[in-house]
Amino acid sequence: MDKTIGAMDRRTFLNNSVKLIGGSAALGSNALSYSRIAGANDRISIGHIGIGNRGTELDEIVSRLKQSHKVEMTAVCDLWSVNREKAAATNVAFYGKAPRAFKDPGELLAAGDLDAVIISTPEHSHSALLKLAAEAGKDVYVEKPMGNVLSEVKTARDAVLQRQIIAQVGTQHRSEPYPKMARDTIHSGALGDVSKIEIVWNYHGPRWRGRQEVAQIRETDTDWSKWLMSKPHRPFDPRLYFEFRLYREFSGGIADQWMSHGIDLVHYFMSDSLPRSVVAHGGIFAWHDGRENADTFQALLEYPKGFLVSYSTSFGNDAPSFTRYMGKKATLINLGGEGSPRYQLVEEKGNHEDNPEVDKQRTEKYLLLPGEKGLPPMGIDDMSVEHMANWIDCMRSRQQPIATVNDGFAQSVACMMATQAYWTGKKQYWDAKAEEINDHPQAD
Repeated sequence: MDKTIGAMDRRTFLNNSVKLIGGSAALGSNALSYSRIAGANDRISIGHIGIGNRGTELDEIVSRLKQSHKVEMTAVCDLWSVNREKAAATNVAFYGKAPRAFKDPGELLAAGDLDAVIISTPEHSHSALLKLAAEAGKDVYVEKPMGNVLSEVKTARDAVLQRQIIAQVGTQHRSEPYPKMARDTIHSGALGDVSKIEIVWNYHGPRWRGRQEVAQIRETDTDWSKWLMSKPHRPFDPRLYFEFRLYREFSGGIADQWMSHGIDLVHYFMSDSLPRSVVAHGGIFAWHDGRENADTFQALLEYPKGFLVSYSTSFGNDAPSFTRYMGKKATLINLGGEGSPRYQLVEEKGNHEDNPEVDKQRTEKYLLLPGEKGLPPMGIDDMSVEHMANWIDCMRSRQQPIATVNDGFAQSVACMMATQAYWTGKKQYWDAKAEEINDHPQAD
């Protein structure tokens, strides 16, 4: 394909995506027609726990499905009174009536008329709340990572499986049309044997520092002990409350927030999960602002099927981001950072040692949707509706969603291994039989 093909502007791309989901075209072959689903005319009542920045986005996404998928946000919950009141007002605008507002997640989960809950709290509480929601018999949409303490993630997974609830983990790119095309391309054999995957996602700025809410919150307006959950008590800290991704005890930082998306797509594309081993390195080289987690991070993960994944992020430089799936027959290149819809397939032909001009002889093409004439953008926001729609479809059909609790477990383990490798300086190994992370290989 001609490299100079005209680029589609971002607004056109997003509008087309909304049209696709409206017609169910973007949901893939597993999407079910609502006219054939038992109970399709029954409204699904959803409660939402944790409504900060991402939670506000999820509320809007649900509202965009209120007619096509017959859903309503009937309860909201946040420890901080400001978020709770804001969420209630926002949903009044969406549905014309106020949802019930709860401060305590336990009270929301005890509401018998709620069919499902969304969990978008700080990540250290994801596993515990997922477990409680499963035990309450609620279907769940839980933001990624599913957790960052192995024992808690295992307990949450087991609760979901035991009670057979429908749990969707919020790695939404699995549900988007371009990653699905990329997966189909890999599964077709077009790349041949894939031996290495490179993910490089960069950003220039003190990521996760500088939240304006830090100056707004007062300890009397929230419940600090409930926010800490299982963590040891410490004095109230508004920076930790909103900038938790920077602190070691509460987040893996780059691994939990960014690598989780990249590694989940690796698992999805390659039909492999739970790395055999992981090494990692990095540090605070760009932003000496009191953060504990690295602003520059790199991890290498080896997988059982026989390929290596390299993940790298710098917050001190915005050099172009990309992902490359490198096979013996071709390379699949995702141009841009997390969520980029632009995929290019490049033939693997010859080598640079024999022919320095070999790149000019390699055929290439972009992955485009049917009828698409311009290139999609190299970035997209987190407002796609397909993933939420898939969860709602599966609540009605009782089929498993595209990002199951087992998928969430696998990407959480990969991120935990990378985080532990970074902090210990030791290579980490996954013991699949015992489901343990160790700093030594399993004995034969």
